[in-house]
Amino acid sequence: MVARVQPSDVPRSRLASSATGKAGEASALDEVGSLLHETLGERVTGELRALLIAGRLAPGEKLSLRRVAEALGVSMMPVREAVSRLAADKALEVLPGRAVRVPVLTLAQFRELTRIRLVVEGFAAEEATKVITDEQIAVVARHEAAFLAAAKDPPDPAAAVAANRDLHFALYEAAGMPSLIEMISRLWLKAGPILNLDMRHEPRRLDGGSAVVAHAALLKALRRRDPAAARQALVEDISAAAEHIERTARLAE
Repeated sequence: MVARVQPSDVPRSRLASSATGKAGEASALDEVGSLLHETLGERVTGELRALLIAGRLAPGEKLSLRRVAEALGVSMMPVREAVSRLAADKALEVLPGRAVRVPVLTLAQFRELTRIRLVVEGFAAEEATKVITDEQIAVVARHEAAFLAAAKDPPDPAAAVAANRDLHFALYEAAGMPSLIEMISRLWLKAGPILNLDMRHEPRRLDGGSAVVAHAALLKALRRRDPAAARQALVEDISAAAEHIERTARLAE
């Protein structure tokens, strides 16, 4: 369930001083209001980004802006602002009549996205392995254990999806490159819905599947501090998932 977004309270002292100041100072209050609105827009964007990356929103799913606003406890304005930002990143699309939906990738788009992910996320895995600490490896291992637990029969696809996302980003964050994380997050905005829809609809792939094998190889490479092996494990993980999605024909032509 999406947490309600609560606007920050403007200190009473600032409001009082603005209200009692000279007429020429009225713009200061306007500026405070503008900054508050911008913060809400960013926070709504963050909530929607998290849902997309986690695969909680499926390809082709339409969004009601009013329902989003009600769920987050905000007005329509920050929701529209968030949708505009995500549409600019091509993570959402605005249809005729102002309807909003999660894009449906074509086969060509998905293949292009996969090729980019192999390069960028493979690089992240390699760089992370060079500097990762024992504590960070332990975090990755905990997420792998959570994934294995969720993959057992009967599988828990929602928990598996969450553990898979957490494992990947724990690895990438270990590289210590904020710009790289931002880049990967943008890729997952587009890839997350179809990747996680596949995992939810094909739970039999979880127990003993390609992701389990790739995650085990990745963790082994991290413990050996072997950047090339870590990159290879990550590449195999992404490639196997992409090949399966193409075979299931969940993509538009």
